[in-house]
Amino acid sequence: MRTLVKETLTKIGQNVNLNGWVDSIRDHGKITFLDLRDRSGKIQCVGKDLPKVTAESVVEIVGTVAKRPEKLINPRLPTGTVEIQIEKMTVMSSSKELPFPIDTDGYNIDEDVRLKYRYLDIRRPRMAQNLRLRSKVTTFIRNYLTDRDFAEIETPMLTKTTPEGARDFLVPARLHPGKFYALPQSPQQYKQLLMVAGLERYFQIVRCFRDESQRADRAYGEFTQLDLEISFVTQNDILELIEDLFTKIVKEIFPEKHISQSPWPRIPHKEAIQKYGVDKPDLRKDKNDPNELAFGWTIDFPLFTGQTKEDFFYGSGKAKFAPSHHMFTAPHPDDIPLLDTDPTKVRGLQYDLILNGFEVGGGSIRIHQKNVQEKIFDLIGFTAEQKTQFEHMLTAFTYGVPPHGGIAPGIDRFMMAVRGEPTIREVMAFPANAHGSTAVVDAPSFANEKQLAELGISIRHRPKTKTG
Repeated sequence: MRTLVKETLTKIGQNVNLNGWVDSIRDHGKITFLDLRDRSGKIQCVGKDLPKVTAESVVEIVGTVAKRPEKLINPRLPTGTVEIQIEKMTVMSSSKELPFPIDTDGYNIDEDVRLKYRYLDIRRPRMAQNLRLRSKVTTFIRNYLTDRDFAEIETPMLTKTTPEGARDFLVPARLHPGKFYALPQSPQQYKQLLMVAGLERYFQIVRCFRDESQRADRAYGEFTQLDLEISFVTQNDILELIEDLFTKIVKEIFPEKHISQSPWPRIPHKEAIQKYGVDKPDLRKDKNDPNELAFGWTIDFPLFTGQTKEDFFYGSGKAKFAPSHHMFTAPHPDDIPLLDTDPTKVRGLQYDLILNGFEVGGGSIRIHQKNVQEKIFDLIGFTAEQKTQFEHMLTAFTYGVPPHGGIAPGIDRFMMAVRGEPTIREVMAFPANAHGSTAVVDAPSFANEKQLAELGISIRHRPKTKTG
């Protein structure tokens, strides 16, 4: 029966079977010292006449747990008070020399190389810890929300292309020649339909897909967010819920961190721009303190930016107004008359969650009246054809819609901020590189002619490969 490294502390004098990777080797002739690593930690092992082995090989070690002499205790290891006296070692899988060291933080290694060999890069202690902490965060979120009567509900990955603010990833539909699915930019429309369905409290830890350029706090192609929606809710209800959730996450999973201010400050958008020059200010008292977390809220956004975005809609000409958040954000009830007279003065019921100078989440109270939604579509310049793309929403809004709202904190961006990482890719298992390629599996790749023929697709200009 396998024993984990961390369990050896309670098995002094016992015979154990360990499996893991050879972390380091120190050959002293007939006696060899090696450190064995598994998911729980590292431990020193010592034996005579051992089979030849290389670092990072996978081995099985059978031996006895012995207490180390006082002067030989290693205080740098949690298991530094014990060692394994090897009776038998079996090399289960040999490793050739790694393309880069994994006993450093890795920041000085070319990122493209790290992403190509990501399965090796994740062996790096910092990277492994990032992913394990991320797992603890998502587990905590699930338990927290489930305890508060939220239902976790999956929504489709193959959905409909609609103009929502970013380029869609399109997927050809083999059974419907000439038609395409789109990968969801977010579950926005589905979660609002779930509110119409009467489920009242929904959440999902969901993958979202947007064909946007990469930057430090945004990965190319896909990202993960906590998506939630609540019926019969106020803006204050949502802010208090999220503040309690993330305060508890920090206390439970990141106890070395401290939140600089509580309750979290709520800063009107206009004040944030005037005082800080940005709508996601860094509110830390000491920006040199890596353990300080300054959460806050930016509120009272204008409903529209007052200017058009050339890439906001595709094939529709110029938009009249571009939404600050998205087209489903409710206007402030007091400002609804201004939709007809001066839309630029309309406040939106939008709120952004900020942390250490990053926007780590955004949400809003949603429109639940059909006539108001149609008015917004008109103001942002939808054509008649584009309006039909949302006919399912407008139809649903005729069957009794509860007031509702939600928010979508980004898991990747939260982890980047709380861990103090320089880019979002440091907290993701297999992110795309700066060129939009998932290097570890060499994606994207060309489809063969048979696949294209089944889809009724032909490529006009196929670039030549290295083999011509």
